[in-house]
Amino acid sequence: MLSYANALLETMDGGLAAHPNAFIMGQGVDDFKGIFGSVTDLAKKYGSQRVFDVPLMEEGMTGIAIGAALVGDYPITTHIRADFSFLAMNQILNLASKYHYMFGGIMSCPMLIRLVVGRSWGQGAQHSQSPQATFAHYPGLTVIMPATSQAIVDMYPQIINRHRGPVISIEHRLLYNLDFSVSDSGKRVPLTSYVAREGRDVTVVATSVMVVEALRAAQYVQEKAGIEAEIIDLNSISHPDWDLVAESVRKTGRLVIADTSWLEYGVAAEVCRQLVLRDPGLLRSPPSMLGMAPAPCPTAKSLEDIYYPSQHETVDAILTQVRGVGHDIALPTEKSMTEGYRRFRGPF
Repeated sequence: MLSYANALLETMDGGLAAHPNAFIMGQGVDDFKGIFGSVTDLAKKYGSQRVFDVPLMEEGMTGIAIGAALVGDYPITTHIRADFSFLAMNQILNLASKYHYMFGGIMSCPMLIRLVVGRSWGQGAQHSQSPQATFAHYPGLTVIMPATSQAIVDMYPQIINRHRGPVISIEHRLLYNLDFSVSDSGKRVPLTSYVAREGRDVTVVATSVMVVEALRAAQYVQEKAGIEAEIIDLNSISHPDWDLVAESVRKTGRLVIADTSWLEYGVAAEVCRQLVLRDPGLLRSPPSMLGMAPAPCPTAKSLEDIYYPSQHETVDAILTQVRGVGHDIALPTEKSMTEGYRRFRGPF
């Protein structure tokens, strides 16, 4: 078993050890808590020239990273809140994503940008947004949302080993303290999508922590109703395997989409667009969609609990797809998303 945070720490350590030109920069990377434990003590091990804190200068930090990438270094930048990356949008969207294209492939900008998303302790409207659809909208960026330690262990070394362009990795704060089984088998999590659980009755396409939620829900509906849900981890938001998704929906005829952000103009909408383009007759009924409520996130915990989709809603969406609205199957009493993550500990 390997925790999500320790998987990150291992891959960050391994990346710095294998690539002398790699470095980590960001607010708090040399703090004793080490960005949820993902870079703990790396500043001590590699020194302040390779792992270093920066002032509140998101755009400037990203500009420095881009310049370093263009001359052959490998920068890893971290944002302990994804919202902070909005201050660096000009650098990311107008520069990093476009250099390879604007210079006819001669120049490239390989770098890793780590963003932390998700709920906890009343983060509120400006510290809890999940902007994967925004970044995936721009060609030139690779956007991933690793849902397990296995995904981290498999993908991060590939990325740090000179993936051609900038990679945005979106990590959910509820995952850091969860333990996952990690295998050394030759089958690795790809930089695209994969089947996390096979099933025959309904397809659930999920991102990030909602993959874990979907797997928990699939176990519940199997035990309570004999329903076999197939779970697809979309994994790469910018480069999904749409043929894999279509093949699954062709088999099941039913679809639930579970994302960590808003549904409007987002990942869920893109899943539907891609399926309709391939075969508008794939679905036997309209899909169900789970995501954040269409409003800025509330700070009060009582409101935050109903703002995010819960296990209650995830199970109900799967049952409704297969059995209909009046399925009459008892739903989990768990209402808040965080009830299943009691081991979670905040960063500060």
